[in-house]
Amino acid sequence: MVNQASEPELVTTEEAAAEPETKPTTAIRSRGDQIFDVIVNIGLVLVMLAAVLPLLVVVAASFTPYAELLRNGGYTLFPRDFTLDGYRAVLADARLQQGFIVSVFITVVGVTINMVVSVLFAYPLSQPHLPGRRGLLFFAILTTLFNAGIIPTFLVVQGTGLLNTVWAMIIPTTVSVFNVLILKTFFQGIPSSLFEAARVDGLGEWRILVQIVIPLSLPVLMTIGLFYAVGQWNTFMSAVLYVRDTDLQPLQVVLRDLMTEVSSDAPIEADAVVPTVTYRMAAVVLTALPMIVVYPFIQKYFRHGVLLGSVKE
Repeated sequence: MVNQASEPELVTTEEAAAEPETKPTTAIRSRGDQIFDVIVNIGLVLVMLAAVLPLLVVVAASFTPYAELLRNGGYTLFPRDFTLDGYRAVLADARLQQGFIVSVFITVVGVTINMVVSVLFAYPLSQPHLPGRRGLLFFAILTTLFNAGIIPTFLVVQGTGLLNTVWAMIIPTTVSVFNVLILKTFFQGIPSSLFEAARVDGLGEWRILVQIVIPLSLPVLMTIGLFYAVGQWNTFMSAVLYVRDTDLQPLQVVLRDLMTEVSSDAPIEADAVVPTVTYRMAAVVLTALPMIVVYPFIQKYFRHGVLLGSVKE
């Protein structure tokens, strides 16, 4: 009985020992594939240079003395001498200071309103038991296909008393249907077992949204928040159409006015301190700097999925 019971185990061991070891095989790329990779890499490098070189020219010109810019034909990538006169003049300009304050207010308050309205709009649409869900979704998508136009929108802003106020640059851009659809799609991807377990434990929809949906949706919320922040920071057309008070003009409009003055023969206040080219480039750098500084801190949320391990099989 002992020999009969041990024979299958002995045979299995010998067969396992007799099997050859399998070595991982590496795919051999053909010469055509290698040439294709080289061409793609060269194309990507050219696209990167086309995007980066103009930025480098602007940054370098903001630190370059005007005499050196004239010697180099108005452009330089590696200045020999550095100057901070352009940045000193920009930071001392009262118009840019006021425009910066207005832009910060629009961005902070606007993004807060954008995110609250978008989440409260997207979460009900992601729930299949919502009555009239298809109709609401249809009308939301319909607004992306048809636009009222500049004049009707202006009349609405005027009729609601928002004209020539800072709210005229925030309220008309309260929600983006495109961003709502992104949030809705992400919310629908959250396992339904989480919602069922929460409802069994007695949680209401508000607590489910705050305690479950929002913590699990940080990556997409940060991404949508960045989209809204860039749009609010770059507010231009709303300010041009609805705001006449110079004290309420955001930074982008102030920068446009500065460029207009520089391109014309009219002198600007900074001419007494620093040439207009250096002043203009320094203003462009400082205008774009906040979004460039914020982006690396938000980028980490793009790569992390917090749903992993949230549901146990």
